[in-house]
Amino acid sequence: MFVHVPSRRKPAPSWATPLLVAANMALFVWLAVGDPAALLPFLQRWGAVPETLFSDQGALRALVDGRVLSLFTAIFVHADWLHLTGNLLFLVIFGMPAERALGPWRFLAVFLTCGAIANLAAAFSLQDSQATVIVGASGAISGIIGAYLALFPRAHLGFVLPLGLFLEFVRTPASLLIAIWALLQVAFMWVGPEFGAVAWWAHLTGFAIGIVFALIARPAIARRLRN
Repeated sequence: MFVHVPSRRKPAPSWATPLLVAANMALFVWLAVGDPAALLPFLQRWGAVPETLFSDQGALRALVDGRVLSLFTAIFVHADWLHLTGNLLFLVIFGMPAERALGPWRFLAVFLTCGAIANLAAAFSLQDSQATVIVGASGAISGIIGAYLALFPRAHLGFVLPLGLFLEFVRTPASLLIAIWALLQVAFMWVGPEFGAVAWWAHLTGFAIGIVFALIARPAIARRLRN
């Protein structure tokens, strides 16, 4: 008698999230140790520049000479260590479980698509401000957070909370943390000039696109998880 024993395959290790983290860190270090005089031209070429994208004949010229790709390349450029660290922290927290559910290639598609659309929305909202270059992965990571919320609305996140001399492990609904984060984005959008020209519209746009993407792809994701 032959008895079929179903195999319990271990899930493939996540590689897209670590790859994105490494790419962002590597580019930041390369720019930090490079020639300071070359930094501004690099940002103007590979960052999303509203003037280039929306000025007279700007959109056509950006499409012809390939500068529209700056909507994607700007995702991997960061202004300082604080900017980089904050983005990568949220990328690791939400990116790893989102990648396991979406699969690495769909995860990369969400990340890049949300990042590019978010940068476009930010460039449109800041075309009349003093901010001439938009950089950072905030919009792309906001898309991952939105997708995570749509896929795991009842998930809980655990973290360590320092209480004096003791450390307390706390579990809280991820939806609550994401809701607080989203409300902060709305608040900062209105008081943005007080904090500098921050592309808060990129955060909100990426978040919304991530939710829509996950809802549309939910049947395919469910089939993937079953298999």
